[in-house]
Amino acid sequence: MRHLSAYTLVIASLMGLSSVAVACMWDYDTIRMERTRFPGTLELITGKFLRHSPEFYEWRIANRLKRLETDPTNVAWLDDLAVAYDKTGQHDKAIATAIATEKLRPGRYETAANLGTFFFHAGKLEEGLPHIDRALKINPNAHFGREKYQKLLVEYVIERRNGGPLKLPLAKVKNQTQPDDESRKNDSPLVQRFDSFLMRKNSRTHMPSEEVAEAIKGVTGMMKFGKHDSPVLLEVLGTMLPATAKPVTDAKLLAARAFLKASYDVPDGPARVAYRDLATQALRMQTPRYSMTQISLVQVEADFQKELTEAKEWYAALRERELSWIRDGKDPEAEFDKLYETEPEVSGMDAVDPALLCTIAVVIAFVIVIAGIVLLVKWMRSFF
Repeated sequence: MRHLSAYTLVIASLMGLSSVAVACMWDYDTIRMERTRFPGTLELITGKFLRHSPEFYEWRIANRLKRLETDPTNVAWLDDLAVAYDKTGQHDKAIATAIATEKLRPGRYETAANLGTFFFHAGKLEEGLPHIDRALKINPNAHFGREKYQKLLVEYVIERRNGGPLKLPLAKVKNQTQPDDESRKNDSPLVQRFDSFLMRKNSRTHMPSEEVAEAIKGVTGMMKFGKHDSPVLLEVLGTMLPATAKPVTDAKLLAARAFLKASYDVPDGPARVAYRDLATQALRMQTPRYSMTQISLVQVEADFQKELTEAKEWYAALRERELSWIRDGKDPEAEFDKLYETEPEVSGMDAVDPALLCTIAVVIAFVIVIAGIVLLVKWMRSFF
């Protein structure tokens, strides 16, 4: 019996070592690997990226209006003024400024792209499309093709709106009891998604991984230079991240975070509940390696809340710096450029390197195994 007990100790120790290694592999291969495949995406979802405060744009409006008094045809300053109006919600002034710029310098890509975006932000989708078409004709590859997907996204929203008010989410859960043709071809629980719209536009039955990545780049570009907290953009991002249905290229944990953020940015009600349901569905089959236990939304949301808190604190510090520069009569543009040279990163659950934690855990488990072996050897010597 003593021999059996020692043997059992060794086997249990080895099993413990194996389980620690498996857990470490899962921790390392999920959110970290998704962030490697889609760098900067978590930062856009949380809002921890280089961006200006509303007060900065108010300062810029006053600054550019004063400069334009001495040089009223300076199109660069007019562009700055128009964007600042748009960023502060003064969309009509932004549109009027861009139209005046177009009259001064017809045929500019920047003016066409800005006008399209300003009309979109004002809710005048149909009016903005011709300007995006002009921008694409002038420079089809600008901003890594962002305008291309901006145009497609607006067309998608118009289609889903179908002449009525916009209802969120844009995608819907398919009827599992009576699946339609799209349901038979796609294992996703969602239909009428942005990627299915793109497939219909291109007469395809699937999207190559490269095209999915290109679309994601376009959407994240709109978030960075437009409205990062737009529920529409967050939803589309959430549906595109796992669109390839390949574990080596999808990002279910990032997708769940995008849906969760969308749920926080809509009023309490059916849309919020639906986005939380989409976050849960995004985690389908997301399990630890060698495990059949699916990760829960509760666990993901707990991590996400920490990441959001970190991002909010970081942005609050940035905003306070801009306010202090304005109060002290400094040039906030120059001060911003001096202080912020690189994009920040969300640390969140990666604040302590999981690889280091895994190494420590494995070493401890290894020591336990060795101790078990030593005990077994001593026992065998005493027995013989």
